[in-house]
Amino acid sequence: MTYALVSLSVPLFCALLLTLAGPKLDSRHAGQIAIVCSALSLVAAWFALMQMAELNQTILLELGGWESGLAIRLRLNPLSSLLLLFTAFMHVLIGVYAAFSRQGVSRDFWPLSSFLHGSLAALWLSADLFNLYITLELLGLTAVAMVALAGKKAYKPAANYLILSLVASLFYLLGVALIYGRYGSLDVVLLSLQTQSDLLTRIALLIMTAGLMLKAALWPLHLWLPAAHANAPTAVSALLSGLVVKGPLFILFLLWSEVAPVDLAQQIGPVLAIAGMIALVAGGLSAMRSPYIKTLVAYSTVAQLGYAMMALGLLLTWQLPQMHVALWLFVIAHGLAKATLFLAAGEMQATLGTKRISGLRGATQTVPVAMFAFAVAGGSLIGLPPSGGFLAKWVLLQPLLSEPQNWPWAFGVLLGTLVSAAYIFRVVAISFDRARINPPDIRPDRVGHWLALLPALMVWGMALTGDWLIQLLAGSSV
Repeated sequence: MTYALVSLSVPLFCALLLTLAGPKLDSRHAGQIAIVCSALSLVAAWFALMQMAELNQTILLELGGWESGLAIRLRLNPLSSLLLLFTAFMHVLIGVYAAFSRQGVSRDFWPLSSFLHGSLAALWLSADLFNLYITLELLGLTAVAMVALAGKKAYKPAANYLILSLVASLFYLLGVALIYGRYGSLDVVLLSLQTQSDLLTRIALLIMTAGLMLKAALWPLHLWLPAAHANAPTAVSALLSGLVVKGPLFILFLLWSEVAPVDLAQQIGPVLAIAGMIALVAGGLSAMRSPYIKTLVAYSTVAQLGYAMMALGLLLTWQLPQMHVALWLFVIAHGLAKATLFLAAGEMQATLGTKRISGLRGATQTVPVAMFAFAVAGGSLIGLPPSGGFLAKWVLLQPLLSEPQNWPWAFGVLLGTLVSAAYIFRVVAISFDRARINPPDIRPDRVGHWLALLPALMVWGMALTGDWLIQLLAGSSV
């Protein structure tokens, strides 16, 4: 647990330091400090993960030395340690991009990104419903502020994001109050032994679920996401899609896999799975219709989260460890691929001077590295082997194809794959068209383009560690 606490504390300390320093530090020096702190957090998270891989058990820590029921409980297991490592890695990579690419970021980006890092780390480790609310609020408020860094064009999407985020928080908090009134505890471990399938518990869980689905932009409560992600600065878009929407999904997972009684979880499971299937198609069709490159990538987030919803729903319905593994493989593969898609889209948009997909004609000649990065990351979203997306789909499909009565779910996965291929190939096909006019003064930011490619290479490299990841996640499902 010590390494995990270090991984949590370092970004929070960094955020406090950068905030107190104020204008005394320029963006360059603030960026250097933030990247170093994220790297330290990454090292600590790596040691925590290695410890969990060796022990393969859960470590509990009750803050302040209070007894169970009064103390705020932190919990480290293989899943939370993997998410700690993933969060720190993404912050290092996107921080390096923000510091060294031409697009750059304002000084305010760095303390906000550190707060975001710390909020996520605290969320992964929390095992108390109210503490999860606190981390969720910190995460949402920080994300809204980061969207607004883009200036006036982003104020309306940021305001919509803020209003809906606060509404979602009220829903979640109301459910927490009902749970506390019914059971006198908010500790996830204790509640897992106490909850019953009565009317009040059902109402509380459904209210909390609605709030979390709105926070995570899960279909059909996703309407705030495309505008917020598309109008945010490029580095912020990558963090929002790669990490932020996964926080509420994690709480939703805890709520139904641990807090809720098994019979209630089995009742809600098919509903979530069907919503995931619809999201795959509806989000994908919206991406296909979008005329703007970053909006297409934003709608693809809605679609791809459908896989995670589907895996979660089937996990609750069948209680199969394979679905637990598939869910979190999707989360990691999606985060890496979506980071590349937003970074590559932002680089192409800045270099070619257009937001429209039609303006990408000839991109394979004018911005070849960024276009290659986009195609490679898109291949993982489609599920081409041996990418991380393929690995997650393979684990998901194995139990679906083993029984004929499960084939409709497999058909949903296939349909989502075809829709994903359609909107990815739409962009790639246009990029191979010869541009009508190739401006002679195009000078791509080679550093930014190559940095955009790195997460895509990482998601394809997941196949090299596939067995280890599957074993690790399978151990955390026990």
